[in-house]
Amino acid sequence: MNNLYKLLRKPLSNALQQHQYLTKRFYANPPKRFYKNTSVLYNDGKYEVTLDQRKLKTPSGNIFTVKSEPLAIAVATEFDSQKEYVERSKMHLSALCFTALDNPNKLTKVDMVNYILNFIATDTILYQNDNEKDLHDLQSNEWDPILKWFNERYETNLQKTLNITPPLITAEDKMKISKYLASHNLETLHGFVFAVDTLKSIVLACAAIEQKIFVEKAVALSRLEEEYQLKFWGRVEWAHDLSQQDLQARLAAAVLFVHLNRSEHFVKSKVVV
Repeated sequence: MNNLYKLLRKPLSNALQQHQYLTKRFYANPPKRFYKNTSVLYNDGKYEVTLDQRKLKTPSGNIFTVKSEPLAIAVATEFDSQKEYVERSKMHLSALCFTALDNPNKLTKVDMVNYILNFIATDTILYQNDNEKDLHDLQSNEWDPILKWFNERYETNLQKTLNITPPLITAEDKMKISKYLASHNLETLHGFVFAVDTLKSIVLACAAIEQKIFVEKAVALSRLEEEYQLKFWGRVEWAHDLSQQDLQARLAAAVLFVHLNRSEHFVKSKVVV
């Protein structure tokens, strides 16, 4: 019996070890920092970033070039701030530039404008709660002034809804927002998309980009209902704090990207170190 038990136990043990190996997750380490210095160069009307005299390239192999000197400096600073490893997942500004340069999905301005417009019907601040008085008052006090500003700024008439029924968005309102978005170049629209994706709100994204509210405020308003519920259910401080900080970093990158891609922020210079 003992010999039989040992024979049966051995394949079972091997199977368990193999299962543990197969279910174990392996994560690739970020690449180590392979450069010491970063700099910005002016070449043929555009700005490039170099890493130890080697030109920075995009994931598709294109040489990194931008028209804005401050944007190039910001990207070089992002690379220079990396420590032992290059954590690209936290380099939101560089990622935005790479996406705009490579345009991997071959998107046109029309594609990007339509993508942003699709968020209007589900915009965060258009859906307010009428069941809980405290939450409703909070949303009205915090969201309504921003919605009013948006309607005045873009001459629209977006209206909030107090139930699950989607708000009525007129074709005229869509046309006005579309016209405003289409006035920007393709690169700048990538910043708008990044901001709207971060906040799930065109209204809040435009308010942050137009400097009606600070980045921190825009993120707080996008998380208003979540923060309200956390008062009752409690919060995991490190998890929720990290989430909030990541959203702020993403939005800050998007806002900066939009502003630095506008022509009034282009600065012509020959060499910047």
